[in-house]
Amino acid sequence: MPAGGCAETFQPSLDVEGERYALPVGNVFRCLSAHWVLLKSFPLEPERTPKEDKLSVLVIGGAGYIGSHAAHALNRKGYEVIIYDNLSTGHVSLADGLELIVGDISDTAKLARLLRRVDSVMHFAAHAYVGESVSNPRKYFQNNFISGLSLLNSVLDSKVRKFIFSSTCAVYGNPARIPITEETPRLPVNPYGASKLAFEYALEAYDRAYGLRFVSFRYFNASGADEGGQIGEIHDPETHLIPGAFEAIHGERGALEIYGDDYPTSDGTCVRDYIHVNDLAEAHVLGLEHLNGGKSAELNLGTGKGHSVREVISTVERISGREVPKRVSPRRPGDPAELVADPTRAEKLLNWRATRSLEDIVSTAWKWSQNKRRATSTN
Repeated sequence: MPAGGCAETFQPSLDVEGERYALPVGNVFRCLSAHWVLLKSFPLEPERTPKEDKLSVLVIGGAGYIGSHAAHALNRKGYEVIIYDNLSTGHVSLADGLELIVGDISDTAKLARLLRRVDSVMHFAAHAYVGESVSNPRKYFQNNFISGLSLLNSVLDSKVRKFIFSSTCAVYGNPARIPITEETPRLPVNPYGASKLAFEYALEAYDRAYGLRFVSFRYFNASGADEGGQIGEIHDPETHLIPGAFEAIHGERGALEIYGDDYPTSDGTCVRDYIHVNDLAEAHVLGLEHLNGGKSAELNLGTGKGHSVREVISTVERISGREVPKRVSPRRPGDPAELVADPTRAEKLLNWRATRSLEDIVSTAWKWSQNKRRATSTN
């Protein structure tokens, strides 16, 4: 621009503590001939880009099994998603296409910076092996509760007041009545369930004292994979029934163990409520929407229908076209005969329902298993 001209298209702005503010043109006098801009009384107005106008969610543990499906469900709904994961059990491939920040939930400085960018938090990061929690309870209370509480305090120190928690039906222990409602006494029988319950207690207290609103989802047996076949279950060791059956089919483990066939069920094997992981993910999105004006809630997520171990194995064999090598072993201590959710409260509050069947669960898991094997064989 020639000296002495005025900046007719110049849009001045100012950075204040990392935030960019637009300066209204009507209150600004500019002259470049003297190589400076005189600013006269003006209000500060945040300059927001279209991306900043999107609701943003920090997904803690979003490179894990359930967290990654929730993160992708949020993305499909138009949310800006930031995944935060220390990758101790998560996988970069499950976060593909989304922003991934590697870090630990106890890193308060890193979290403080990220929390300035988001409107809400979903927390999936937890150790989740029941047997390991019995042999190493220190690990479980340290991560699931103490580090989790550090995360919760970081959230409290920020502007964020919406929190979704990945809990578990293990908080109920061995309930006396089936199906299990949210009024069932919470009496966990292992350190894993106890560590999750301790965090639930913290959420309840923080809601009452500080107005931190939350939804705590108590999952039953999360299973299956995304219908696209690009993300699914990756655990090492694999302790879940359906992917364990696939490993037995492919000779990647010994015969699949059926722990007990003398339970008081239709075929003598344990009955569980298997829910598709994308049904869980969709419930998380609806839970977040509920917190836009609704109160905190603790909700069971299940189908309300149980399937026995033998029934699941038969479904795997039918869909895969392969026989599952299997053998009956003694019962595991503490395994209840039946665990089935009553999801009525979630269905009514969120207008949600688990729509995918056991066949959908097994077929999507099989598709993911085959894709994963092909990808591994070509690397």
